[in-house]
Amino acid sequence: MIINLVQMKSEESGVVAEIRGGCSVINKLESIGIIPGKIIKKISSQPWRGPQTVEINNIQVAIGFGMARRIMVEVEEKTI
Repeated sequence: MIINLVQMKSEESGVVAEIRGGCSVINKLESIGIIPGKIIKKISSQPWRGPQTVEINNIQVAIGFGMARRIMVEVEEKTI
């Protein structure tokens, strides 16, 4: 299942599937290591459209809400 980073739950991991945006968004995210194929883990998020904290390459970074919505992540569906 592919969802955006904002929709992920805290402590959930997945693989970056796609970055939706122009060159400036893609370049900014690539500079911090967020590229398709990388494993990303959501650490936490702030309420009311606040920043999303993620871990990639063993480094934690905060990403703004608008930019986080552009990061599409493939996560495993949980079976109950």
